[in-house]
Parts: sequence; structure tokens; C-alpha cells
Amino acid sequence: MYHLCRAYKSKLGQARKVVMLDHLEAQILRDTGQRGEFNGYFNPGNTTGEKNRVVLQWNDDMIRSFFRSENDIPYKALEIQRELVDLTEDNWLEINELLTPEKMVQ
Repeated sequence: MYHLCRAYKSKLGQARKVVMLDHLEAQILRDTGQRGEFNGYFNPGNTTGEKNRVVLQWNDDMIRSFFRSENDIPYKALEIQRELVDLTEDNWLEINELLTPEKMVQ
């Protein structure tokens, strides 16, 4: 089981719009069965931490490429991705393995 985070460095003043668009894209992917439950959060600069950072996080049982051949990416999700390019300076994926009961050391 994995914990995945798609992180963005938004352009100044765009963090809230970026998280809203990313949330909408995740809803589309969830509704088509490509993603489970997710959470999004952002820092527009009025809280402590890295300013203009947006994160969408979810758990998955395996790591799968978004661009795998059998993946039917909804057109609206691709439109949102293009819009996110204009509102962000950078983005990256963080992947961590979740500790589950069967992985516990005896």
C-alpha cells in the first residue's frame, strides 16, 4: 500500500485556484474508478510552512503510471492538467510506502 502526493509550486496568488482544479481533476478520476478517496490542501501564504504549495494526497495499493496504455484518461482531466501548467511553476510526485499490519516487525 502506498501514500501518494502530487505537489505543486503555484504561481503567486494562484494556490487556491490550483487546489480547486486539482481537486476537480481528482473527483473526475475517482468517478471513473481510477483513484480512490483523496484530500487536497494548500498554503497561499497566510499560514506557516512553504508558501504557494498545493498538495493532493491519496492511498493506492500499487503504483501505476497515469499514462499506461490501458488508462482511458477523461478529456476533462486533460483539460484541467493543461490549465494547471499555466498556474504553476513546478510539480512533482511523492510516493511513500504505508506501514500496514502485515509489514510490522515482530
